[in-house]
Amino acid sequence: MLARNGMGLGSVALGWMLGQEENSLAAFHHRPRARSVIWAFMEGGPSHLDLLDPKPLLNRLAGTPLPASFREPITANGEKGAPLLVAPRKWTRHGESGMWASEWIPHIGECMDDITVIRSCWTNGINHAGGVCQMNTCTNVAGRPSLGSWVHYGLGSANLDLPAFVVMCDSTGRPVNGSRNWGSGFMPASHQAVRISGNSSEPIANLNLPTGYTTERQKRKLGLLERFNREFAETNPQQTELEARIRSYELAFRMQAQAPEAVDLARETQPTRELYGLEEKQTAAFGRNCLLARRLVERGVRFVQLYSGTGSKWDSHTGIEAKHSGLCKSMDKPVAGLLRDLRQRGLLEETLVIWGGEFGRTPMSEKGNGRDHNPTGFSIWMAGGGVRGGQVIGATDELGLYAIEDRMHVKDIHTSILRLLGLDNMKLTYDHKGRLERPTINEGRFNRRLIEG
Repeated sequence: MLARNGMGLGSVALGWMLGQEENSLAAFHHRPRARSVIWAFMEGGPSHLDLLDPKPLLNRLAGTPLPASFREPITANGEKGAPLLVAPRKWTRHGESGMWASEWIPHIGECMDDITVIRSCWTNGINHAGGVCQMNTCTNVAGRPSLGSWVHYGLGSANLDLPAFVVMCDSTGRPVNGSRNWGSGFMPASHQAVRISGNSSEPIANLNLPTGYTTERQKRKLGLLERFNREFAETNPQQTELEARIRSYELAFRMQAQAPEAVDLARETQPTRELYGLEEKQTAAFGRNCLLARRLVERGVRFVQLYSGTGSKWDSHTGIEAKHSGLCKSMDKPVAGLLRDLRQRGLLEETLVIWGGEFGRTPMSEKGNGRDHNPTGFSIWMAGGGVRGGQVIGATDELGLYAIEDRMHVKDIHTSILRLLGLDNMKLTYDHKGRLERPTINEGRFNRRLIEG
């Protein structure tokens, strides 16, 4: 009798206390420098050679075969013997740091003093499915939790009325692998991301009550549903998906009060809208997502991932000039606007902003005017969150094919992100079927140059 009748108000109180514990008792392993993460993910693989890593030798040797001293890597399509492709960019030094950026990213270039460019990244994924999977989960095969899920698991939520992990895409399509990119793998499903749409009249699906549907009726319905679910959960404790669904209903109910205000861009001033490019057709979609990301981290959301070029549009096996040019215009001003907005609001120091894709592009041509996938050397950048801006970490060779100096594997990248959030990749563990699992699979090093220079 006590077990059955006590599950009513008692479960509500227990749930509230557990929520408060999750909200306030995160066990940091190191002093946290960042409180939240915004990851701008360029899906498809942007060309580091045309954006962040100038290679004069590449242009001088354009049209000739890859020199014999270079071992040709395994790539997605592998056109053996393809000539080197010119990168006809105009490069400019920016700020006090004098860091280089191409004319394709002039707005981001103006923010270089806040940015650390990592030019020595490498990965194991040679195709999009494996590359995107690894950049999100540390391995190029499916089944493991995403980085955002590990952050949610390790730090909990800073706002019980909003999701801790949010994903937004710049189109109605889906990135390669779909929701597996932000899934929770073997951890409870409650740690997976909530996908919202910044380019919809209803950013969070089914958030608003239907016409004529009262709050009191909603409470009664959810109360009955909770009773059914709890009774089933007591006899089926192994089904974490049900527990996640219960939590999602509870979160959705709380969000009906908080989320509409959080995603209401009408509250923003005209100068802010212009800063993100909301009034321009080419930048409006990604600009809305970037502005929503700022609003969400401002309200305590831990991890926000923004997909640019959803559906591998950054993939440029042919026509790289037209494809990259358009995509750069769509995201350059919004991303720079995000950095400037975070700084002027005093949020940049506690918000880690990451930019990059699943891999880079080769210096060799493909089909005459494109570039193949390059997992052996590419660039990403980080800003805010305790990162020392105005510096370059690592290097690729003279043609931009291989990372050769201060190389950072995806596991090192994830380890560094976790460390900036105050988490140790070897101490953050989850017991999965008797085995302690770690976010970077027992590997990865923190690159101290990110904070020390």
